[in-house]
Amino acid sequence: MGRNLHLIFSAVFIVFAGLLASGKDFVVVIDAGHGGHDFGAIGKKTNEKSINLGVALKLGDMIKKSHKDVKVVYTRSGDYFKELQERADIANKANADLFISIHTNSVDKKNRNRTKINGAATYTLGLHKSAANLEVAKRENSVIMLEDDYSARYCGFDPNSTESYIIFELSQNKHLDQSIDFAGKVQKEMVRIAGRKNNGVRQAGFLVLARTSMPAVLIELDFICNPESERFLGSSSGQTKFAKAICSAFNSYKTAYDHASGKPGAVSPAVPEESVDAHEECDDSYNDADEPTSPIVYKIQFLSTDKKLKAGCREFKGLKKVDFYKDGRMYKYTVGSYNNRNSAQVELRKIRKIHSEAFIIETRDGVRIK
Repeated sequence: MGRNLHLIFSAVFIVFAGLLASGKDFVVVIDAGHGGHDFGAIGKKTNEKSINLGVALKLGDMIKKSHKDVKVVYTRSGDYFKELQERADIANKANADLFISIHTNSVDKKNRNRTKINGAATYTLGLHKSAANLEVAKRENSVIMLEDDYSARYCGFDPNSTESYIIFELSQNKHLDQSIDFAGKVQKEMVRIAGRKNNGVRQAGFLVLARTSMPAVLIELDFICNPESERFLGSSSGQTKFAKAICSAFNSYKTAYDHASGKPGAVSPAVPEESVDAHEECDDSYNDADEPTSPIVYKIQFLSTDKKLKAGCREFKGLKKVDFYKDGRMYKYTVGSYNNRNSAQVELRKIRKIHSEAFIIETRDGVRIK
C-alpha cells in the first residue's frame, strides 16, 4: 500500500510539474506604425508605412522560429489603417508581455541637417526632456487626426498642443524599468548588428505606449529624410538587419524574463552577428572591454517613484531593510542582497505576493548593471 501511494504521489507530482513548466506563452505584440491611407514619413523613394511593415513581419518570423513558447501578435500584417487605440486594445486583449512599436524617423523640411541627420533611437513612455523628443511625439501622435471623432476618443488630447503633454508628467508607468531595460538592449543591437548611429534611449509622450498595460517601447529605426539612410531602410537587407537587431535584443530580454520568473530552460538562441558597414557612424559606448571583476549582487526591485519615501511607509507594504538607488529623477526601491540568482528567485516568489511587479536586478559595487 505504501509503495502504491508513493507511485501515485510521484505521478501526480510529475503531471503537476509539467503543467507548471508549460505555463502560458510569452506574448509579444509587434506594431508596424502607420498603414493604409496613413503613409507616415515620406522619403524620395519609399515611405514609412512600408518600411515599418517590412521590419515588423521579418521580426515576427525570426521570433517564431527562435522561440516555441512565444506567441507573436501583429497589430497589422498588411497595408491597412489601424487607429492608435485599436493598436493598444490588441495588445491589452492579448494580455501581452511586451509591446514593440516600429517607426521610421524624419525632421521638418526646414531643418538644415535634414539630409545628414541619422541614427536609431528607442523611446519609452515619459515626459519629453527636449524639444526634439517632443517633436517626435507630436509627429507620431498626429495620426489620431485621421481618425473620426478623435477628440472625444482621446479625451480632448491635441497632439499639436504642448499643454496636452502635461498628462505624461503626471502618469506613473509601473512597467517603466522593464521598458527601459528592453530599450537599452535594442539600442545596443542597433549599433552592433544594424550598424546604426546610437541616438540613445529616450522618453516622450506617445499615446500608443500610454494606452498599453505592459512593458512597451517605440523604435525609430533611422531617418528617411537622409538619402543614404533611406536606401538602407528601404532595402530588404537593411530591413533584415533591423529585424535581427531587435530579435537579438528580444532574445536577451526573454532570457532574463525567464530567469526572473524562475522558469527553467535553455538560453535563447543567438542571432547571427552582423558586421557593421565602415561608412556608418557608430557609438562605441557599449564596448565591453575592461569588464569589472567585483562580484555581482542580486537585489529585488519592487517600487519606482519620483518621491523619496520614509522608512516603514505604507507603500512598502511591510517590507523591512528597504534600500534605494536613484535613476534620473526616479527613486528605485529594492529589498534583499544575494550572491546568486537562485537565492534571489526564491525570495522573489514571496515578494511578488505583495508587490506583483517586483523583479530581480543585478548590481556591482552598489550600482545597477543595465
